Amino acid sequence: MPAQPLAEPGKELPLVFKAPRRQKPAPHWIDLTPEERIAAVEKLGHKKFRARQLGHHWFERLAHDPQEWTDLPADAREELARALFPTLLTRVNEQRADKGATIKTLWRLHDGSLVESVLMRYAATAHSSARTTLCVSSQAGCGMACPFCATGQGGLQRNMSAGEIVMQVLDAGRRLQSGDVPGGTGRVNNIVFMGMGEPLANYKAVTSAVRTLTSPAPDGFGMSARGITVSTVGLVPRIEQLAEEGIPISLALSLHAPDDELRDELVPINTRWKVDEVVDAAWHYAQKTRRRVSIEYIMIRDINDQPERADLLARVLKKRGDWGWFHVNLIPLNPTPGSIWTASDRAVEAEFVRRLVARGVPVTVRDTRGSDIDGACGQLAASAD
Repeated sequence: MPAQPLAEPGKELPLVFKAPRRQKPAPHWIDLTPEERIAAVEKLGHKKFRARQLGHHWFERLAHDPQEWTDLPADAREELARALFPTLLTRVNEQRADKGATIKTLWRLHDGSLVESVLMRYAATAHSSARTTLCVSSQAGCGMACPFCATGQGGLQRNMSAGEIVMQVLDAGRRLQSGDVPGGTGRVNNIVFMGMGEPLANYKAVTSAVRTLTSPAPDGFGMSARGITVSTVGLVPRIEQLAEEGIPISLALSLHAPDDELRDELVPINTRWKVDEVVDAAWHYAQKTRRRVSIEYIMIRDINDQPERADLLARVLKKRGDWGWFHVNLIPLNPTPGSIWTASDRAVEAEFVRRLVARGVPVTVRDTRGSDIDGACGQLAASAD
C-alpha cells in the first residue's frame, strides 16, 4: 500500500508527554471540590450557605459579574470575587464563519500562553434537532507531533488547569444565553475535547473538568456525560484508566491509519503503542462503558486513502466483534500553512466509504466547519497575527 513520505528524515518533532513546568494559574472556584468551596467561603468569614449561592450564580445563571449577585451583601460580593474568582482567560480576538454560527476565540492565559476554542451552532434538519457544539482546548500547544496538524507542529507550551478548560464552556454558555450567536438563545449541548492538546496527556485536569461539567447545579454545569467526547491519539494506559472512572463520556480515537508502518509516521505515538494495542484499548472502553467509540480518520490524498487501507481498516475493527462498538468518522484534511498535503479527491473518498459500507462498517464523513477561519480540525495554531 504505497504512500508518500510524511516528513524529511531528521525533521520529525519529538513526542512530549510531560508538559514543561510553568507557573500555575491562581486557584479558582472551578478547581475546588464542593467541600473545598464551602471551606473557602467559611475561611473568609462567611456562612457556608454562601457557597451554594455562588454556585447558583456561576453555573446556573452564568452571572460572573459580582454586581449581579444581588442576594449577597455588596461588600461580600467584591471580597468573594477577588479571593475565589480570578481571571483565567482573556479574549484576544475572535473570528466568525458560517454566517456567524461558527465562532473561533483566541484566549490569552495568565502567563501569556495562547489557546483557542471553537463554538459551532447547527440548525435543525430533517434528521436532527438544532444543537450547539463547543470544541475546547486542554493544553497550550500539543506534544504529540502529528505532522499534518498545525497544533502538533507548534509543540507543547503547558497543560491547562481544570478551571481554564471549564471557563471556555461557561463563556460559550453566556454567549448562547445572551443571543450572541445567530439562532436565538440556548445552551451548550455537546463538548468535544478536540481543540489544542492531547486531553489524556493532561488527564487529571481533564477528568476534573468533566466532573465539574457533569455535576448537577449548583456544584457544576449540569451537562449530560453523553454530550461530552474526549479525543485521543492513543495513550493506551490513560484510555484504560478512563474506562474505570465511571463517567459515561464518549471516546474518539484518532487512528488515521490501519497499519503500523504508516501510523508510525502519521501518528508518532504509534511508535509507543501499536495499532492493535490502541484498538484493543478502545474496544475495552466501549465494552466497559457501553458507549460507542468514534474512530477518527483524516483523509489525506495519496497517503492513507487507498482502497486497500479501507479494507484493512474494516478488518482491524471488525475482528474485535461486530456489536456496534465503533463508528468510523472520516475527516477531509483541512489545509494548514506550509503543508504539502491536501484532502483526498471526492471520488477517492467515496470509494473509501463504499468499501467500508460493503464490509458492514458504519461510517460518516464529517461536515467540516470553520476551515476558512482556521478553526477546523487540525488547524488551531493560536496565533495572534
